[in-house]
Amino acid sequence: MRILPAGLQAHLDSGTTTLCHCWRVTLKSGERLGFTDHDSVLVFDGTSFEASAGFTGSEIETSLGLAIDNLEVRGALQSARLDEARLKAGDFDHAAIEIWRVNWQNAAMRLLLHKGHLGEVTFGAGAFEAELRGLAHLMNQPKGRIYQFGCDALLGDGRCGVNLNTVAFQASGTVASVGAATLTLNGIGFADDWATRGTIAFTSGAGTGRSLPVKRHRFSGGITQLDFAVNFPFAVAPGNSVTVRAGCDKQFATCKNKFANTVNFRGFPHMPGTDFVMAYPVPGDATNNGGKR
Repeated sequence: MRILPAGLQAHLDSGTTTLCHCWRVTLKSGERLGFTDHDSVLVFDGTSFEASAGFTGSEIETSLGLAIDNLEVRGALQSARLDEARLKAGDFDHAAIEIWRVNWQNAAMRLLLHKGHLGEVTFGAGAFEAELRGLAHLMNQPKGRIYQFGCDALLGDGRCGVNLNTVAFQASGTVASVGAATLTLNGIGFADDWATRGTIAFTSGAGTGRSLPVKRHRFSGGITQLDFAVNFPFAVAPGNSVTVRAGCDKQFATCKNKFANTVNFRGFPHMPGTDFVMAYPVPGDATNNGGKR
């Protein structure tokens, strides 16, 4: 049961209300965006809620226990802070969102209706639709480490320890040509596959400050080509400057031969496989495995 603030309860009991919805979105970068379905800008808690931004919400389902509460947020892409390019670039992925019911005549009278994170975001011609997942969805996410062959550290993080800001593991160059999901680069001399599963950071042009994962890196005849899993979410043009960093396939041999970092390998390369688990002893076999391993 929700307990309403005293002023808001009295306002509801009056029979004539001046209520609206406000949505506050906090991006992973820390940027806060506010939107409201009221026709004037509202301000509270240090956030300015943009009027008539096109946000609407579906019916909110709330339940007791750990069941996941979901709803959908829909809107028109009519705000300068909420556009298709930012959605495609992933700026809003897993953003925290709050939905408030607010008395627009006195913003101090407000109630937090729902809090969660943005899930899948889809968009079309001038509009978008986003799934809002309740906080309980975090309980469904795997936590802790997994006993597996591969390393579970992120290349270059504190657990990995590799310094990617060296000439051995990064290089800067410029874009020579652009395809739908392919780039050819000048100034990048890494060997074939060196940057596969690595990253490319854009340091000029429309993508400045953004990074993308590299699906495949090919180097042949002095030409570097990078392939990506999806089309570019922002404009990329010949002449844009970029920085490419090496990638890692999380295998022990790669950690040893490419990065000389076996002491920090975070996998279990010597764990027995399924052939060992399924082996059984055969009478009279000195090796005690009967050739079953």
